[in-house]
Amino acid sequence: MNLIEEFNSYRAQMNEKIMDSDNKVIKRFFNLDTNTYAEGALDVKTKEMIGLACSMVLRCDDCIKYHLGKCHEVGLTKTEIFEVFSIATLIGGSIVIPHLRRAVEYWELLEQEGGK
Repeated sequence: MNLIEEFNSYRAQMNEKIMDSDNKVIKRFFNLDTNTYAEGALDVKTKEMIGLACSMVLRCDDCIKYHLGKCHEVGLTKTEIFEVFSIATLIGGSIVIPHLRRAVEYWELLEQEGGK
């Protein structure tokens, strides 16, 4: 199993367990997240770029992988991704660089799998 499959499988498995707990607050939070990234005044592509930049600044590798996957799904190019990376690095500073390295690695895997 490669890194992308491993991440997506683990995320799906654990989300299912979390949802099976039937906790109203957690379900509402997950729903809020889903609705936040839906098409609205901003298109999905823009929202995913914002989510990716914020995730990098907050240094959440799982969030970075998730948003990279979504950015790939909505058709961002390598050039666009690196502009998002540059914004995140500027805002977050040098502490973002280790996450930037892993993000580049994950993006390359997405490109290999998706043929971009």
